[in-house]
Amino acid sequence: MGKLADRIAEGGVYFIAEMSANHGNDLGLALDIVDAAAQAGADCLKVQTYTADTLTLDCDNDYFKITGGLWDGMRLYDLYSDASMPWEWHVPIKERCDELGLDFLSTPFDKSAVDLLDDLGVDAFKIASFELVDIPLIEYAASKGKTMILSTGMGSLEDIEDAVNAMRSVGNEDFYLLRCCSEYPANPADMNLASISDMARRFDARVGFSDHSMGHVADVVAAVLGARIVEKHFCLDRSIETADSKFSMTPAEFRAMVDAVNEAVSAVGAPCYVPSEKEAASLVFRRSIFASADIAEGEVLTPDNIRVVRPGYGAKPKYYESLLGTASSRVYAFGEPIQFEELD
Repeated sequence: MGKLADRIAEGGVYFIAEMSANHGNDLGLALDIVDAAAQAGADCLKVQTYTADTLTLDCDNDYFKITGGLWDGMRLYDLYSDASMPWEWHVPIKERCDELGLDFLSTPFDKSAVDLLDDLGVDAFKIASFELVDIPLIEYAASKGKTMILSTGMGSLEDIEDAVNAMRSVGNEDFYLLRCCSEYPANPADMNLASISDMARRFDARVGFSDHSMGHVADVVAAVLGARIVEKHFCLDRSIETADSKFSMTPAEFRAMVDAVNEAVSAVGAPCYVPSEKEAASLVFRRSIFASADIAEGEVLTPDNIRVVRPGYGAKPKYYESLLGTASSRVYAFGEPIQFEELD
């Protein structure tokens, strides 16, 4: 994940465009999505590596039917059959990513998918929220010694701790935990983005955000709270209907998110209590102490002959009270700044 290391070193955010099912079972469309993601400012293009048979059973009973949400009434097997990406596409998609300078990432859903991706020479594995509890899968992927990126949607503290311990048990400390709300689309009120900084502290981990909401407000907030990875579902156009299109970003929306997040991170900056270069030019417009009337040498300074006004060429206002009642050491004309020697 060459760009990931660069972004983190720069203190920036790493943007993942998640193709997911938006390929629509058309390799040409999938490659167009790769092109559009690069142009929209993504650092990484992500796919998913599974088949219906690696995810579920071809079973008709009610356990395997979806109730509610976007896919209400569908069998899991049918949903995954429609949404899965042919495994032979991995090579041309990765090659297109390489040509465009995009990192290539995938979510494996079983050990055979981990092996396929490992043979392709990927630098990282992404674990989906629903697989957060699949400890054997996490251990196997982590044992390859690559960067691990785990979404934590629906995860309890125990679930996340189990996953973290699984990675560490095979000697892999190179991981990121992504806050995620596994709703499609996600309701901002359910996101609890304060968990991002809390996860970083609890698990001594680098953190990010996998976002299923519409718009980019949540992504800006997440970045300000410390997320250094932002993942969003990405499509060419929501009018091209797929299993994921309804909660995916278009290229223009993705670009707007990238720009807004980068601007927000730049605005956060670091603790600073000195004026910026441009601010320094405005220091002269602060208030200071000026002669508000002509003042003779030896004349007592009073509220009638000195005032705190703009601009800032005189003594600081905090010295005003101590100056009152003292004798002027020299002549001042109306509108002349009172200098520091008057403090004597």
